[in-house]
Amino acid sequence: MLKALNKCVISGPVGELETIVVLPQGEPQGIAVICHPNPLQGGTNTNKVVQTAAKALSQLGYACYCPNLRGVGESGGQHDHGVGEVEDVIAVVEHARTVHGDLPLALAGFSFGGFVAARTRAVIEAEKLLLMGVAVGKYTIPTPAVPADTLVIHGEEDEVIPLSAVLDWARPQDLPVMVFPGAGHFFHGKLIKLGQMIQRCW
Repeated sequence: MLKALNKCVISGPVGELETIVVLPQGEPQGIAVICHPNPLQGGTNTNKVVQTAAKALSQLGYACYCPNLRGVGESGGQHDHGVGEVEDVIAVVEHARTVHGDLPLALAGFSFGGFVAARTRAVIEAEKLLLMGVAVGKYTIPTPAVPADTLVIHGEEDEVIPLSAVLDWARPQDLPVMVFPGAGHFFHGKLIKLGQMIQRCW
């Protein structure tokens, strides 16, 4: 599914971070770090939504890094419910910048990964933030850290995080939500169109 796919191991704050890297054709124009869903429910960096986002963003010129956060796969440490994972993402960003230079940064995540991406955006600067099926209600998303141009994509028929909960979260912020008609939480059968939506709205 992914082209120019590589794997690397990045030194994190509590151990090594097993990471998939998806490079664009030509010189990267930006860096994207894409966070996986809840590992307590099987979420890893090979998740299809994560891979779809990486493919879409790599086609837009981003060098995409998809880490297994602490305690997932071969990554060191223990799952920290989205707290220590922010430090992991920052370590991946710092590694990517040593490789590619100080390029524009995008943070992205699916479900639990969206929570991690938003928390990371609260402590470091990023030009773009992409939240897919973001786990509103299950975690407290730091609303002051969510920029007005955040791209929020949510399935109309999400069976895990109801669309109504996301709209209730977004409404006080005047934050637009891109509603994917007929899509569930995992965007089954809709992944190609999800990638196209990311590229069209980016």
